[in-house]
Amino acid sequence: MVDHSYLENFKYKHRNPYHEKLEEFSEFVMRDEEAEVFQGKWNSDVFKRDSELVVEVGSGYGHFMRDYCQDNPDINFVGIDYRFKRSYELCQKLKRLNIDNYRYLRAKGERIGFLFDDSEVDTLLYFFPDPWPKKRHNKKRLFQAPFLESAYKVLKPGGRMFIKTDHDIYYEWMCDVLKDQDKFTIKMQTADMYVEQKDHFLASFQTKFEKMFLKQGQNINGFELISNKGVH
Repeated sequence: MVDHSYLENFKYKHRNPYHEKLEEFSEFVMRDEEAEVFQGKWNSDVFKRDSELVVEVGSGYGHFMRDYCQDNPDINFVGIDYRFKRSYELCQKLKRLNIDNYRYLRAKGERIGFLFDDSEVDTLLYFFPDPWPKKRHNKKRLFQAPFLESAYKVLKPGGRMFIKTDHDIYYEWMCDVLKDQDKFTIKMQTADMYVEQKDHFLASFQTKFEKMFLKQGQNINGFELISNKGVH
């Protein structure tokens, strides 16, 4: 069964009051299909500068997004999340930042192929996604073949995707998804980030919840994937 979120004619349907509340932040927030008109034009029309375009799928509470945008003012950063109230609370915090190198999309990660053009994105980030642990909900996991296809489409040749998860079973699921594909090279893969890859970029920061996981003795899994686009 095809996930309708990946279809060109997909339309968002909801009646959540936070959808309207997000209008308070219209200078940096786009909702539902609003951002799709900028496909292929993020640097030229939105950020109005030519710079590295970094996209975070599943920004959550925004711990990484806020710190990374402040520490890297020269990048163009797009954060995406689908939760309503959480998005509103994050946007309240983003508004207090004295920087403008970011935009926030209240949208679905499945739509990245319509939000961004072919080879438009330099880097994709996917940190601590909802693992949908119950077997009957596994089909809701974002990291599946259609998402990998979309990621490959939007990333530039040699573009990178960085992934972190505390959920061992979702990590194993990701390993299975990556096993029989040829669109990405696995440059780094670890089931215990801070033991095996402590010098890697992914180990150079910790989100609020990641710190909680580590205190509980939970290992952190991770990948660095490199797009094979243009490789012959």
